[in-house]
Amino acid sequence: MQQRTIGTRSVSAIGLGGMPMSIEGRPDEARSIATIHAALDAGVTLIDTADAYHLRADEVGHNEELIARALRSYGGDTSAVLVATKGGHLRPGDGTWTRNGRPEYLKEAAKASARRLGVDAIGLYQFHRPDSDVPYADSVGAIRDLLDEGVIELAGISNANVAQIDEANEILGGRLVSVQNQFSPAFRSSLGELEHCAELGIAFLPWSPLGGISRAGDMGRQHVAFQDVADAHGVSPQQVALAWELALAPVVIPIPGASRPESIRDSVRAVELTLTEGELAELGELSQAA
Repeated sequence: MQQRTIGTRSVSAIGLGGMPMSIEGRPDEARSIATIHAALDAGVTLIDTADAYHLRADEVGHNEELIARALRSYGGDTSAVLVATKGGHLRPGDGTWTRNGRPEYLKEAAKASARRLGVDAIGLYQFHRPDSDVPYADSVGAIRDLLDEGVIELAGISNANVAQIDEANEILGGRLVSVQNQFSPAFRSSLGELEHCAELGIAFLPWSPLGGISRAGDMGRQHVAFQDVADAHGVSPQQVALAWELALAPVVIPIPGASRPESIRDSVRAVELTLTEGELAELGELSQAA
């Protein structure tokens, strides 16, 4: 599969988002394991997760543990797989989301994630979401300390604006390797952050690149131009959306969520789809108007 770079690591241009396998509507474990194995079979070497991807308060890290089991049970070589997890966003178990960016919390959360993943050092650890009750510099400072201590190998941030990207990169001594923000045909508010990452050579990982769990299946109906281009190429509109995102900048690595093997198999074929300049222009104009 086409490769892109996160820091010192070469990864597949399309990653796998693990969130749908652990939150509301999640499938049984056998199907989730089969989905992860299908991604690996297809050449995916980036898997995204977080300690907050779970349902009940007593199952923090459900998705991390699921991914660890899938990697252990896979029959092939997984040494090239980069698992990216996150900390600082929590689900108390009542359907709400809260935040905790305290340095001492983030350090303990990262060590707990490493234990669940079964690794000595986390491949990529990202600060999940800014906490308005904690200075951003303090939270990112904890990520820097984790990097310096070898608890994590690479450092990133999520749900950040341009100023926070620059602040984090400065605090990390130029070692910020990724920014994970929401971005899709229907949600272009992070385009400025994407372009800034491209200027800096920092990987930009769009989350919900197909519009989110509830909207991904309706891509063609919501965005008729994407369906038209898909029909012209004989592919799915989801593939067109991912190919469009990949064409925006060489630092873009979409991480579509999946809970079925056929979904991730379809997504990874986006790397084989080449859109014309006219198609890209049309889709860009449509997305900007959406």
